[in-house]
Amino acid sequence: MPVIAPDPDAVAAARADLAQADPALARAHAMTPAFEWRLRPGGFEGLFRMIVEQQVSVAAAASIWRRVGEGLGEITPEAVLARDIDSLRAFGLSGQKAKYGQEIARAQADGRIDLEHMQTLGDDEAVAALTAIKGVGKWTAETYLMFCEGRLDVFPGGDVALQEAMRWADGADDRPNEKTAYLRAEIWRPHRGVAAHLLWAWYGGVKRGEIVLDETA
Repeated sequence: MPVIAPDPDAVAAARADLAQADPALARAHAMTPAFEWRLRPGGFEGLFRMIVEQQVSVAAAASIWRRVGEGLGEITPEAVLARDIDSLRAFGLSGQKAKYGQEIARAQADGRIDLEHMQTLGDDEAVAALTAIKGVGKWTAETYLMFCEGRLDVFPGGDVALQEAMRWADGADDRPNEKTAYLRAEIWRPHRGVAAHLLWAWYGGVKRGEIVLDETA
């Protein structure tokens, strides 16, 4: 099922609503230019790629993924399951990521999950279905639903960059932990995904030197 990126006008309206509802986000909103929703291909290939790209540099991830594509010919559950772990490792995958790739492929092939039609599930149901697969943690599930399905009210509270941006927004001394981040984000329903994108864009702008952050403000 094809996924359509969220409408830019709807995202802009959600940003305005968030800024009105929460002075902390109003600060981030005022400092951060408009952004495009970070939509990327989903399905089995999309989830497998997210696993492959974790905990490696952008350049390394691109190189490994290219080798995976060349080695498999087509990135499908059947192609992954047709190789053993050592064959997958020869493409540059770690043993653990090779195993996780097979776990995802087996879940799709067995019908335990349908990654092509996840939109039929609500957010919480989709997170539960994804995290039932060995190797797919909550952060991976939530970011998959945001980036690969364009869901507007999913919030990955365990993301460290988001937690740091939340600390800036609230002028706090300490970064919130995962539980606190989820609780803090409740006020942003039903636009928590937009809030996450806004905080990421703000964080990235500060780290690149495009936005000057005055933490005393």
